[in-house]
Amino acid sequence: MWVWAASGRAGTDARIAGVTGDHYFTAQPASDAPPREVEFSVADRDYRLASAGGVFSASRLDPGTAVLLRKAELPTTATTGDLLDLGCGFGPITCVLADLAPASTVWAVDVNARARELTTANAARVGAGDRVRVSAPDDVPAEIRFAQLWSNPPIRIGKEGLHDLLLRWLPRLAPDGVGWLVVARHLGGDSLHGWLTDQGWQVERHASQKGFRVLRVTR
Repeated sequence: MWVWAASGRAGTDARIAGVTGDHYFTAQPASDAPPREVEFSVADRDYRLASAGGVFSASRLDPGTAVLLRKAELPTTATTGDLLDLGCGFGPITCVLADLAPASTVWAVDVNARARELTTANAARVGAGDRVRVSAPDDVPAEIRFAQLWSNPPIRIGKEGLHDLLLRWLPRLAPDGVGWLVVARHLGGDSLHGWLTDQGWQVERHASQKGFRVLRVTR
């Protein structure tokens, strides 16, 4: 089982039951990584980011991520504090947050070393390399509290792993912080909403589009 939530590190082979080979939650992908580029637009801004095999949605902006960035309340130039991109992949959410909120620091967290390398390079591409902290989960300082948490969470780690992941990171929101999550309805978006509510979080279905739920989570 993948243990990002429990220890912050992938297990020896970074796999879950029934899943073999390299996946976006593999700590050290061994697959070839031919360079790619992914282009997309958010808030009337155009982005062209580097990508490679062995990371989440390597060939395009993931549809769930696209819905999240289109429907959630994006930060602005007035936004301050620490923002978290949980499961950053090659960094599309990180780069948008850093670009739109120049007074903030963005923490880009992923177990996948290749994803972290790409996010570092892409933060520099958008001129935000000095304001993006790319990190493995265990390397984020314990005292950091996040004004915002953004995630297209890794559903393929399974329900238990997903719950553990959110139980680790959502409590690190600042008292007035907000979490933005996107989950496909057919992959458990509505049941996740109910589970988060049962855990004592205030959860609003902020938007639904193309089969995805955008959840706004607060204390």
